[in-house]
Amino acid sequence: MSAPVATEGGGGPGKLQPERQGSDRLGNGQVLAIAVPIILANVTTPLIGLVDTAVLGQLGDPHYIGGVAIGAMLFSLLYWAFAFLRMGTTGLTAQAEGGGDFSEVTATLMRALLIAVVAGALLIATQVPVSAIAFSFISGSEAVEASAAEYFSIRIWAAPAALANFAFLGWFIGMSRAPTAFVLQLLLNGLNAILDAWFVLGLGLGVKGVAYGTIIAEVVAAAVGLWVALRLIRSRGIVFDKARIMNRAALRRMLAINRDIMIRTVSVLFAFSWFTAKSAEAGDVALAANAILINLTHTAAYFLDGFAFAAETLAGQAIGAQRYSRFKDAVRLSTIWAVIFSVFATLAFWFGGGYLIDFLTVNEEVRATARLYLGWAAIVPVAGVMAYQFDGIFIGATRTADMRNMMLLSLAVFMVMWALLTPIFGNHGLWAAMVIFLSLRALTLGARYPALVRSSFPATR
Repeated sequence: MSAPVATEGGGGPGKLQPERQGSDRLGNGQVLAIAVPIILANVTTPLIGLVDTAVLGQLGDPHYIGGVAIGAMLFSLLYWAFAFLRMGTTGLTAQAEGGGDFSEVTATLMRALLIAVVAGALLIATQVPVSAIAFSFISGSEAVEASAAEYFSIRIWAAPAALANFAFLGWFIGMSRAPTAFVLQLLLNGLNAILDAWFVLGLGLGVKGVAYGTIIAEVVAAAVGLWVALRLIRSRGIVFDKARIMNRAALRRMLAINRDIMIRTVSVLFAFSWFTAKSAEAGDVALAANAILINLTHTAAYFLDGFAFAAETLAGQAIGAQRYSRFKDAVRLSTIWAVIFSVFATLAFWFGGGYLIDFLTVNEEVRATARLYLGWAAIVPVAGVMAYQFDGIFIGATRTADMRNMMLLSLAVFMVMWALLTPIFGNHGLWAAMVIFLSLRALTLGARYPALVRSSFPATR
């Protein structure tokens, strides 16, 4: 017998009604329909870096590669702070979609786009001080810094479009339209790669060519995203309601959610930046070895993120529809798949990591050092899988204050563990602190999970 849920039918708000059968339950197919396109979209992202490196490598002078690498890194860090436009939009859209409030689905996108355009315009307006602060932390050759500055000064003009793409990605995922999100990401990354190669090798534009290619790709992807979104909105017969879009309560809620996610994201960024900085202090060999290993863990995260995204969407829609059994299915099935992939990744790194290390570097000292710490990287997928899953569930439920608070607690413990362990165990202590950080994120969010269920489904109490 299925569990009762609250409905908006004749029983009134909050009154328990028997849950409908059949389509109200979730299966593996629905989870994979979201997870697989997201995984494929994630896999296309690092290919841009490879293409840029390959085309610039044909120019002979290494400062071209170094300049674009630094410039791209700065944009990654800068835009990562605005990841809330993807995550927050997914949770709010999923809940409105699940509740059948299609006007609110549309209003959510419009609010997210408004924030994206305003934030992007502010980045353009403040590009001089932003770049000055960013480059003050970089110590490269004069040629490398000049190339990076040139790249930054051109690409920054696409900031509104780049941030709008975050909003479109979150919106389509929240509506269970992951294939659409995948196509947009494929368009963005594929067009970027083609234009970079054409502008650099065909037109001889060098670093400028890479920057212009990225701008055009981001603008085109945003334009196509808007076109697809408007067609979908019109197909539902929705008329834009300015008063609803600009509703103060809804805007305050979105801004509060985005603020919490931003604090959470900056905390993650700080932890990994701290890890890299302390790796550098240990010497060039340790830095190179840790960089290789952490990139392996990021590759695993590309796959695990797909199931976290599925949890965001399906859990959020179930909360919006007030269907508790569907929510449980979303959590259970997405987590099972995520755990399976995390175990697979751990085994692949444990038994095949040496071959991957040899492929990524020819330096024997770096190879030997990376193998020394490979065990830590191998356990990161299983240590972090539940952190990623709970992130998805809490985003879908828009319980972002819990995410923020538990992240800050985990970050504080990470810093304490680093201070205690690295003086004794060196780089092993640094890796141990990172594994503790990931594990504690899962444990603390897990402790808040019952409260999430109670607040999301009050009628089940």
